[in-house]
Amino acid sequence: MPFVRITLGAHGITPDDRAALARVATTLMAEALGKRPDLTSVLVTEVPDAERIWTVGDAFQPQAAVVEAFITQGTNTPAEKADFIARMDAAVRRVLPHVAPATYVVLNEVAADAWGWGGRTQADRAAAQ
Repeated sequence: MPFVRITLGAHGITPDDRAALARVATTLMAEALGKRPDLTSVLVTEVPDAERIWTVGDAFQPQAAVVEAFITQGTNTPAEKADFIARMDAAVRRVLPHVAPATYVVLNEVAADAWGWGGRTQADRAAAQ
């Protein structure tokens, strides 16, 4: 039951760009991390120009992004996580070719008893198998 939040700060991002990032995030969660696509939730948000101050160091960034993915702790190897990070970063750079060099993809590993879906924790689901 992974969750991916992609926050974008760039002028002129199209709905097709946002949809493409959502699709690739779902695909990569399955291909790189072995997560079920039918349970992968993705939220792509854009910070409007009028509300955005995105800096790296002290320099304003005209194109910026961060990808935060949440997975159950201990369910993936370091190599799988590195593969996801590399491929997700490449996807963001395809959509936003001028994105800041300090564009992060973060995998948050959450303890199985600290999150869930459908009213049940991941720990509860694992124990029932």
